[in-house]
Amino acid sequence: MSNRTLLERYYEYIHTERHREADMWPLMGGPLPVMSITLLYLAFVLKVGPKLMEKRKPFNLQTVLVLYNFCLVLFSLYIFILPFSNGLISYFLTEGLCNPKIPSDELLYNITTFSWWYVVSKAIELVDTVFFVLRKKNQHITFLHVYHHGIMLIVSWTLLKYLPCQPPLMHAIVNSLVHVVMYAYYMLAAMGPRFQKYLWWKRYLTLMQLTQFSILLVYEFYLLLFGCNHIKSLLIIIIGMNIFFWLMFMSFYRATYMKKAKD
Repeated sequence: MSNRTLLERYYEYIHTERHREADMWPLMGGPLPVMSITLLYLAFVLKVGPKLMEKRKPFNLQTVLVLYNFCLVLFSLYIFILPFSNGLISYFLTEGLCNPKIPSDELLYNITTFSWWYVVSKAIELVDTVFFVLRKKNQHITFLHVYHHGIMLIVSWTLLKYLPCQPPLMHAIVNSLVHVVMYAYYMLAAMGPRFQKYLWWKRYLTLMQLTQFSILLVYEFYLLLFGCNHIKSLLIIIIGMNIFFWLMFMSFYRATYMKKAKD
């Protein structure tokens, strides 16, 4: 049986044999809300925002930044813990790495709930760049930063809408754990100069992100080679994205830390 046929059968199973309550949740009715958010984000951070701030002083957002990053630490921790408390991890470990059938409505609901919260987190994280604009930290608005934030919202929405299956879920679990650490760092950084002595581990945060992509690539290549025929085409796309992210983050790491060490 071809990969296309398996993929079509899996999609039909998810969307016809199981009730898709997630389709009625905020942002999930169709692509318009998420695409509108992404386009508004790009327009503001690349054009409108810098133009509005051109002749204005940067905003002092210290208190807002501390609270924002603290909330995202808690939110990311919640997303990371959720699959351990609602049975997803247990199901993955007992039913194999890539079971094409979801055995119960309850489990499908748990998968879609977890995935939806992850989509919401990607929408909220767009505010990171908005704060850069309002603080006139335009040097942080890099291609890597903007592309990463924008594409993660679109991809996480698409996977929840059309293919809520295990490989993207594992990516979300690992990514949420990394974001707990990342936003904890940003929170400390926002607290002011007296906390700079606690931020010596900045380069290790980037190494953690590189490690994240490396672990996921090993996992995804294993699934591609030894199973998951029903989503092989999806795995190839995910692997391609992770390789691209790994290369971009490695380039950033070399330019930021290795080049400075040589100088």
